[in-house]
Amino acid sequence: MTRIIAHLDMDAYFASIEQQFNPGLRGKPIAVTGKGNRTIVTTSSYEARAFGVRTGMNKYEAKAKCPQIIFVEANNSRYTDTCKWFVNLCRKFTPTVEVFSIDEVFLDLTGSIKLFGPAKQIITEIRKTLLEQKGITFSAGIGPNKLVAKLLSDMKKPNGLTEITKKEIPELLGNLPISTLCGIGKKTEKKLLSLGIQTCGELGKADPAILRRYFGITGNALVQMGQGKDNRPVVPVEEAPSPCSVGHSTTFDHDISSKEILKAQMLRLSEMVGRRARERNFSGKTIALTIRYKDFTTFTKQISLQTPINKTRDINAASDKILESINLTQSVRLLGISLSNLVNTPKQLELFTEEKKQQQLTYAMDKVNSKFGDFTLTWGSLMPLENRAKIISPAWRPEGPRKIEF
Repeated sequence: MTRIIAHLDMDAYFASIEQQFNPGLRGKPIAVTGKGNRTIVTTSSYEARAFGVRTGMNKYEAKAKCPQIIFVEANNSRYTDTCKWFVNLCRKFTPTVEVFSIDEVFLDLTGSIKLFGPAKQIITEIRKTLLEQKGITFSAGIGPNKLVAKLLSDMKKPNGLTEITKKEIPELLGNLPISTLCGIGKKTEKKLLSLGIQTCGELGKADPAILRRYFGITGNALVQMGQGKDNRPVVPVEEAPSPCSVGHSTTFDHDISSKEILKAQMLRLSEMVGRRARERNFSGKTIALTIRYKDFTTFTKQISLQTPINKTRDINAASDKILESINLTQSVRLLGISLSNLVNTPKQLELFTEEKKQQQLTYAMDKVNSKFGDFTLTWGSLMPLENRAKIISPAWRPEGPRKIEF
């Protein structure tokens, strides 16, 4: 049986929410950013996009494109709350809802049409409720698989809806550039272009043996993509595989040369990483420290331990050890810590008094911070640090180990 898959992509998501929250921003060019001068544009309104403002620009670039632009500091709790609400809305029509990112979902409607009518009718009902309740819109694509559905949702923006059948796929893909397919990045595109493959139609007709020579086993998948074939299921959040790592990073407002200041920031990152790992009973044997210098040179150094860890002080001690082994040649712009090589470790009571006390303290802090937000209870040495607005990671999910409260 042919599947019916829909991809819903919110239109200018963060900016749309801010414009609904503050009516004075409606119809104006705005850009949602983090806090500080070094932040980037995470989303711009369509009014700003008309001037060339794009995601990833810094404030100065955005201002040069649109002198009248209004910068709005991100309010992540609004965006995450809306995403959770939207996922629950979609679950009224199908239990198979995959959160692709904070503003994108896939729905498997194959079994829903008998209850709720044609796919277009279901999407129209979801759209109507979202607009009435939240005042925002999405663009949608409906097709026989995830690859095609996502491609279609980009075709009519904003507030568009495109649907095709399996038979119409060859005509759709024939002359489309290969870059339009989700999963083909800049490097892959460059290689394919060097082989004379420019369109999806040409990719679908390519010799798999030749592509395997350049891309390994991925060569077979690329040919399938060019043909519009995709057997991947829509995976609900609760069935998603465990993460390969848990990590956090921060970009500083000013370059930092002092290792003591860097260590204070590392404690903050260690607490964020540790708490997320502990929430899902994960521990990890590998700690990685990522450093980006002021000239944007970036490198990662890691160490592996005999015993998996998830306590803040253990993660921090390991990252401190890595930092001490590095001879900093420039001031630091960005710092990141990640925990990988994960294993599942159910909570166990420590045997020794001091360890037991530290464990109880950690669990108590986790409980308070999970309920009231990060760093409601925190280490004394972190108090002077600025509580800066964070940009949401693309890995964020409304449930599971990738969930981060704001």
